[in-house]
Amino acid sequence: MCVVLQYRATDELRRRPGDDRDMELSVVIPLYNEEDSIGPLYSALINVLDDFDGRFEILFVDDGSSDATFVNACELALADPRLSVVKFRGNFGQTPAMAAGIDLARGEVIVTMDGDLQNDPLDIPRLLARLEEGYDIVVGWRHDRQDKFLTRKVPSMVANWLIGKVTGVPIRDNGCSLKAYRASVIKEIPLYSEMHRFIPAMASLAGARIAELKVRHHPRRFGESKYGLSRIYKVLLDILVVKTLVSFSSRPLIWFGVLAIPFVVLSASCLVVSIQGLVSDGRLSIPIAGTGVLFAVIPIVLLLGGALAELVYAAGDVRTHKLAELTIEKQS
Repeated sequence: MCVVLQYRATDELRRRPGDDRDMELSVVIPLYNEEDSIGPLYSALINVLDDFDGRFEILFVDDGSSDATFVNACELALADPRLSVVKFRGNFGQTPAMAAGIDLARGEVIVTMDGDLQNDPLDIPRLLARLEEGYDIVVGWRHDRQDKFLTRKVPSMVANWLIGKVTGVPIRDNGCSLKAYRASVIKEIPLYSEMHRFIPAMASLAGARIAELKVRHHPRRFGESKYGLSRIYKVLLDILVVKTLVSFSSRPLIWFGVLAIPFVVLSASCLVVSIQGLVSDGRLSIPIAGTGVLFAVIPIVLLLGGALAELVYAAGDVRTHKLAELTIEKQS
């Protein structure tokens, strides 16, 4: 059976028909132009999951591939009812594809991984075993990463260090897609932009118990990497967003107020200098006074943004008390 759901990233996801009872494991794999990897990936997954003691499903999420990825995936799904294929109408990125798979997954535990054969399905049983030790999320750590040093490893090391410092969640490899989650936790965490690498930080809002596990990492066999240095600015912007959510999610106005303080100081300094010049020389420095006025506008904009964030928080999906209910429910 081949279950194919085609939609835009903005469509409301519909649950697949079928019996959700006793579905223990879902493996979610976003794909983009991986036509040569589909067959070996599926075979490697089945070799591992056939030994799994319970019901499982595999979800391939095709993120608008322009090659034969979708066709090859459907051919496999027609012969195996445990495999479902999700098709995006366009290319929206890894995070929306991963979010779609997580939303549609029916398993009590969800494992995510890349579709380029660099992650190894043999690590899935090890992730599940670690999860059974009482953790909510187990994050893969590519300790022997098989990627280019300057364009992949160095930016990743800097990003991981920065994410750990900013969010307070010191994960050594946030970019590794090979992770295992309890569905009750991951389904309540909103994912957008490039947020898939910030899942541990977002989950910390719910008091999730997080562990790391060394996993294998293989050189890319087919195609080319979909990532480059161009993604750095997106990561930096997302770090600011996550910092706001992790540290000031319930009172965003405080965070915006803190950001406004330096501009208030600069504005006051410029205006004081202008007034002193006017008093002593009888002349007003238009450039300095104008700069002071411009700096005065920035705090006003930030504070208005903070007020808007307070309204968004009140009606949005990243409310601290909502995420805290996950922990309360599990402990009760």
